[in-house]
Amino acid sequence: MIKYGEHNRLRINREVDFGVYLIDDDGTEVLMPARYVPEDAQIGDEIEAFVYFDSEDRIVATTDTPKAKVGEFAYLKAVAVSKVGAFLDWGLPKDLMLPYSEQKRKVYTGSHYLVRIYVDDKTNRIVSTTKVGRYLEDSVLTELEEGQEVDITVCDSTYMGYQVIVNKQFLGLLYKNEVFRNLEPGEQTKGYVKKIRWDDFRVDVRLQPDGYGQVEPAAETILRVLNERGGKLPLSDKSAPEEVYEQLQMSKKVFKKAIGGLYKDRKIIIGVDEIKLAIPKRRQRE
Repeated sequence: MIKYGEHNRLRINREVDFGVYLIDDDGTEVLMPARYVPEDAQIGDEIEAFVYFDSEDRIVATTDTPKAKVGEFAYLKAVAVSKVGAFLDWGLPKDLMLPYSEQKRKVYTGSHYLVRIYVDDKTNRIVSTTKVGRYLEDSVLTELEEGQEVDITVCDSTYMGYQVIVNKQFLGLLYKNEVFRNLEPGEQTKGYVKKIRWDDFRVDVRLQPDGYGQVEPAAETILRVLNERGGKLPLSDKSAPEEVYEQLQMSKKVFKKAIGGLYKDRKIIIGVDEIKLAIPKRRQRE
């Protein structure tokens, strides 16, 4: 069965002047326009294709990849607003519709919106909604575990932090007091699961992994920077998190663990407002 708004593994069944027809195991055909057909494609070959409705409302297959598919969250730009709703750029020639009835607030051309993509049961069309709350209980949070590396997309800024999309499947929060660099809406980066919030089906994330697994490379970074800067660095365990991140691109928590280990190993000296390389005893006698 061909699934709209998703990638399907289909077989080339027959060729026509304007493209090829792909077929699934049930015998259902769908057109792939000529501009999307790979040059070396042959009858009988299998193709991974995304199936959706084109600008003429035909069901077509494409080798283009949209920014998100049915069942996923996305942060998309509104490119037009009409009497029937708004239209979002999702990376395909035909823009994605956001019906008026699915708009949580007024939509403006040029602005970005957090949406969920779905197939409308009444029209069988692929559309989107900004009323994403009703989908949170569908989130299969058991797919995640604390400490796991994930892909995140930065959305809107709130008083607590940044709303983010996690692996296109979940909604999460990145707390402001754990962010030490500028983040732009729409930015895609790596993050790590901090906490799974089962009470509201959301995920807390951070930009860096937690724990001692990061301490050893952090200690190496600190020693390298100290050597590059003449053996001193204007940071200590009293420094602000922003200062630590600006100079070393690591969290203060990891920094404190790393310098604690280096101090214990007698590799550095921790002052009131600086750290510096320890002078070996042999050099002190000289």
